[in-house]
Amino acid sequence: MLDDNRLLPFEPDARALARRLYDEISGLPIVSPHGHTDPSWYARNEPFPDPAQLFVVPDHYVFRMLYSQGVPLEDLGVPTVDGSPVETDGRRIWRRFAEHYHLFRGTPTRLWLDHAFQTLFDLDERLSARNADHYYDQIASYLSRPEFRPRALFERFNIEVIATTESPLDDLRWHRQIRESGWQGRVVTAYRPDPVVDPDFPGFAANLERLAEITGCELGSWRGYLDAHRQRRAFFQEMGATSTDHGHPTAATLALDEAQAAALYAKVRTGDADPAEREAFRAQMLTEMAKMSLDDGLVMQIHPGSLRCHDPYGFARFGRDKGADIPTRTDYVRALQPLLSLVGHRSDLSIILFTLDESTYARELAPLAGYYPCLKLGPAWWFFDSADGMRRYRELTTETAGFYNTVGFNDDTRAFPSIPARHDVARRVDCAFLANLVLTGRLDEDEAHELAHDLAYGLAKKAYRL
Repeated sequence: MLDDNRLLPFEPDARALARRLYDEISGLPIVSPHGHTDPSWYARNEPFPDPAQLFVVPDHYVFRMLYSQGVPLEDLGVPTVDGSPVETDGRRIWRRFAEHYHLFRGTPTRLWLDHAFQTLFDLDERLSARNADHYYDQIASYLSRPEFRPRALFERFNIEVIATTESPLDDLRWHRQIRESGWQGRVVTAYRPDPVVDPDFPGFAANLERLAEITGCELGSWRGYLDAHRQRRAFFQEMGATSTDHGHPTAATLALDEAQAAALYAKVRTGDADPAEREAFRAQMLTEMAKMSLDDGLVMQIHPGSLRCHDPYGFARFGRDKGADIPTRTDYVRALQPLLSLVGHRSDLSIILFTLDESTYARELAPLAGYYPCLKLGPAWWFFDSADGMRRYRELTTETAGFYNTVGFNDDTRAFPSIPARHDVARRVDCAFLANLVLTGRLDEDEAHELAHDLAYGLAKKAYRL
């Protein structure tokens, strides 16, 4: 199924050079500094239940495509909020998936899946309704083997370090269990404060109460609320965290004085804030988190610009993170100015910016990262972590921000088997881009070899302080 030269240039000289670059870095360890795999997989190290639970049920890239063509999520085993029945027969789920596999033609998901099917499970015929049962049986057979348990796959994938993402309310029991198990695989957490920072997050008031219980801080005051964050950040660092992550609807920041911030927090805490005030609170909290990062050294990731849970029916029935998050237009220049006016000059602060609005790459993000010492650009993300999305990212940012104001690649995935495939796509795309620079006289070949290594491995380790 896999063309050995996939994603490399068509022109012979460019392909030959890209191939040399790729061959040098294709076997480098994987640094996965941001993602959403389940830490309990590595802690418990139990076999994955069946092919459907591995490839279909947890992967919104897969089931959102099938849903768009009329396949109910219930028929794909996606759990409901109220616990009402959904399909639990893994073989039936797999057959539905296989019957619709043609829907993924030309998509990055197809590349990732074919890569996993061939390299992990020795399946070299394209998935279809005809061979669905053969696929299911072979994958299920392999999953029963010790070498296909999560820790063994982690090592087979050559993962040097992987970061998961947890709420401040999480007790990090799985991370503690991993640490106490004696296993040498490095799995770290990341601090995602959205549930206690975003007043529109479901259960926000109850989340604040829980945060007060966990920390013992008095959350009736602004200072107590900030102290609770500091305490939880310190705990996350003890459990290996090197970064925070912020999934705000916009990139808005504010720089209020303490009295103004305290008054705003009081309205938010009691549920009296209007939409503008709730947005102002999120904006102020990005600035507060940046100031905390100056104190504790955690790298700050900002992932704005997604209208979360666009479908109210889907949200009510299936909850968050079920494929209905949609990109929106996002401003960075004016939105980030209050924060940058305070800390933008600090080279000891690291803020990594992401976007779902590609129009901002050349106009806003590259110029910002090409000036402010604290800023770096995250890689093409989510809807754009595709071959063409990555190529556009390089084309639109390199001339202004260069390579060293970017942070390599991260896979940002819940789909564990796709991790090596995603990194392989990124490495191939970057090698193709570098080969073109060399052959058009904009880069020396020795520099291209050094850059290929940095983009695949070095930049991520450095940017995330790993």
